[in-house]
Amino acid sequence: MFRQFRSAVEAALTDALEALELPTDDLGIERPPDEMDATLASNVAFRLAGEVGDAPPNVATRVAEAVAVDDAAYLASVDTAGPYVNFHANDRYLADTLDAAAPDTDYGALPDRDTSVVVEHTSANPTGPVHVGRARNPIVGDAVANLMEYAGYGVDRHYYVNDAGRQMAVFTWAYERFDESDLESEPARDRTEYDLVRYYRKGNAYLEEADEDDVEAAEAEIAAILQGLEAGDEETYERVGEVVDAVLGGMKECLARLPAEFDEFVKETQFMRDGSTDEIAARLKETEHAVYEEDAWQLELDDWGIDKNLVFLRSDDTSLYTTRDLAHHEWKFANYDRAVTVLGEDHKLQADQLDATLELLGNDIDRLGHVIYSYVNLPEGKMSTRRGTGVMLDDLLDEAIDRAREAVETRMDDRIRDDDLTEEDVERIAHQVGIGAVRYDIVSKQPAKAITFEWEDALDFEGQSAPFVQYVHARCCGILDEAADAGIAVPEPGEPIDVDAAALEADEARDLLREIARFPAAIESAADDLEPHTIATFTREFADAYNAFYRECPVVTADDDDLRAARVALVAAAKHTMANALDVLGVEAPESM
Repeated sequence: MFRQFRSAVEAALTDALEALELPTDDLGIERPPDEMDATLASNVAFRLAGEVGDAPPNVATRVAEAVAVDDAAYLASVDTAGPYVNFHANDRYLADTLDAAAPDTDYGALPDRDTSVVVEHTSANPTGPVHVGRARNPIVGDAVANLMEYAGYGVDRHYYVNDAGRQMAVFTWAYERFDESDLESEPARDRTEYDLVRYYRKGNAYLEEADEDDVEAAEAEIAAILQGLEAGDEETYERVGEVVDAVLGGMKECLARLPAEFDEFVKETQFMRDGSTDEIAARLKETEHAVYEEDAWQLELDDWGIDKNLVFLRSDDTSLYTTRDLAHHEWKFANYDRAVTVLGEDHKLQADQLDATLELLGNDIDRLGHVIYSYVNLPEGKMSTRRGTGVMLDDLLDEAIDRAREAVETRMDDRIRDDDLTEEDVERIAHQVGIGAVRYDIVSKQPAKAITFEWEDALDFEGQSAPFVQYVHARCCGILDEAADAGIAVPEPGEPIDVDAAALEADEARDLLREIARFPAAIESAADDLEPHTIATFTREFADAYNAFYRECPVVTADDDDLRAARVALVAAAKHTMANALDVLGVEAPESM
């Protein structure tokens, strides 16, 4: 309903400004502060004050007087608060919201847009276990994909596998060169990538520490692997593929714990084998921006404001990662309407070069979006897979579950104990809360901001955390179960409800219903901007509104049948809203805590 109301406000405000012969290019519509007690507000008077030659509050009054109230479009009244024009929704707006949300388990999901999107994320090189520093990519990437699905897009999730670079050549050489007896330690965990990463580390140590002649011989073998890949040698593909697939299999198991799952693992070598990388290089050579400098073909991208050339072909005619990624992106454009890539901040220049080059090649880069994120640190400092130091994502998730289990057991009060919460229940909640805490803490921050993960914040049941918002869903489930046990009708999924929303006279109930109403618009806005962290912000604001309602508005014990029925429906609507908001973020919604 909020989306319809906002559209009505936009239309009414545009008509008013046109009637006053004022520009309509920036309506300044926003969510007002709580103290304004309005559904929407416009700050347009600030922009128009200079043009009109009057103070913003006076301009706001003139605009408000020119707005035509349309009760049929949910617009009940318009007034001002200083320089703001305030728009108030009518009671039918709240009633329709309750009717729509209470029986709809998919509430918040937008209609099908008939638009396909590929979301590429994680794409960590298959050289070993996923470490915490890179954990933001699968968590943010999965949330972006979820968000796009809720916004009505047809989404495919892709992992782009770098199986053609030097790292994989070194890994393959080391795996074939060394035996178990050459390795210095046991695997840190009984899973394939923890076993095989020891070969990769051994190989790198050897290249740094061995005699010059031995290193030269090793480098020749590594170069032969790279050349074999470039030449399309099937035996070389199989050698590298054995290592890549084995390590990737273990990484999949780790990512599934988040969970972050993929529809397709697209290998970089695909675009070498099908000739598209060679075709890209040939096209780039023909452009006026191509130069041959420092024994390599390069693109000058000054016209795009980029002062570092893009190297796309070495002197021996072998391609680079970016050349292959250009072919990869043209493949995306051929198969999808839109493409979104989630990248670490160290790939920002690469992303800019990619965009510029794709445009140079004649592609519509408006179809491509990037989400650039900064890395996650623990208080101990930065982490490195190559050196074998740092904290793996598996370790973080294990500790999250352990800490959550301890927190849940500590918080188990007499009422919960009387309800016979079993060890199985405790374990389930520990997984939901622990992993939810990690995901929520990471996805709730603006991606460009560096973050340091702190346990005390992530598992704070009273703070702005996953447990805080998950508890809202658990409370909703508890109330609805209590109502059903008392013989009170609870909305059935997909079945129309018959309640009187006008019975919800308490401010706390109406405020909660307003939050429910704006959820679909929050999905739409977040998807347009590729900002899942704004949904996390919504869950916190929603939790505040729900908790105020919970404190002031008894449900099962309400002393009036109409009021009780309306409040039960409101709780059902709140449950669906929070469950789906958490689902966007990839956080489970516990039914008990």
